[in-house]
Amino acid sequence: MRITVVTSYFPTSARPYGGNSAFQTLLRLKPHASIAVISPQEHYLNFPFLKPARYEPADLTWQPPEFETTYVSYPVIPILSRPFNGPICARILLPYVRMTRPDLILNYWLYPDGYAAVRIARELGIPVIVGAIGSDLRHRNDPITVRLVRDTMLGADAVITVSEELRRQAVTQGVPAAKITAILNGCDTAVFHPGDRDKARAQVGVDPSDELIVYAGNLLVTKGLGELMDAFLELAKLRPQLRLAIVGQGPYRDTLARRARRVILPGRCDAVGIAQWMRAADVFCLPSYSEGCPNVVVEALACGRPIVATNVGGIPELVRPDSGILVPPRDSAALRDALQQALSKPWDSAEIARTSTRSWETVSAETWAVCCKLGKTS
Repeated sequence: MRITVVTSYFPTSARPYGGNSAFQTLLRLKPHASIAVISPQEHYLNFPFLKPARYEPADLTWQPPEFETTYVSYPVIPILSRPFNGPICARILLPYVRMTRPDLILNYWLYPDGYAAVRIARELGIPVIVGAIGSDLRHRNDPITVRLVRDTMLGADAVITVSEELRRQAVTQGVPAAKITAILNGCDTAVFHPGDRDKARAQVGVDPSDELIVYAGNLLVTKGLGELMDAFLELAKLRPQLRLAIVGQGPYRDTLARRARRVILPGRCDAVGIAQWMRAADVFCLPSYSEGCPNVVVEALACGRPIVATNVGGIPELVRPDSGILVPPRDSAALRDALQQALSKPWDSAEIARTSTRSWETVSAETWAVCCKLGKTS
């Protein structure tokens, strides 16, 4: 089967770790199918007052070694062009997709990428699967985009969501339940697994006697990092050995640095580095305002670490009472109390890891099963 993947949710020169769940799934699909990737990239026209802060255009000549990837830019005027981005994407991407001669189109990220994928598939007369990963389905505030996202899912032959919560969201928008499959994210179990905490702490430079809370991800306000800092500073008054490591990069880093007494900011790490921080932790914390199926929670559980996280999106599907504590978003007091409880509770790390590991091989097999229902397998 020849599968052409149409998605912006994929590594780029500017974001080499972007689109990790799609990338890992596709990597394990390669033994089953010939895969080509067409990745649309926003090119902001010269409207400086509208251009997003810290916008960094992707190098269209850059190539991940694992996939034949074509990066294609399309023009964008922030906010103003949103209703037209899907049709523009479809028109620009069509000749590139046509050249790959696909049996099936697979998409991650519903609009504008998924909308374009559906239009192109109808033009070529082939099936198309669209994938919702979180905010592409849930957080669409303008009615035009809401309708276009709904039309994308209705027009596709199948829909994949990364959580049951997103599957239910799609159903409430009128998408037939029979065409939706929830496939939760996984992790690389060769990298994310239990290990010696003291050894991990030696490798990341944390004292064995310290208590350590770890966050890993993009440094954004919407990840709840303000609340995490508030909670940590309150707890630190009572727990003199408490440390907080915030692993990652993003626009909120400068704000964190200004408040960073007893806080470690190691910057962006690769998967091996993130796994070391997780094994070094007493508790992993993800206080996001919104999530689909966060990889970092799956990864931390695979390392045997208890979770304190917000009860949003697909997180409640991952975290059980014997593996973590859930709190409401935007509530630093509840987050503080949950962290206090988690740091004081004896957790069974081996049991957390044993019951909570989900591999990318499993994700790939479930994705391949959906593909086989629609595409040619010979």
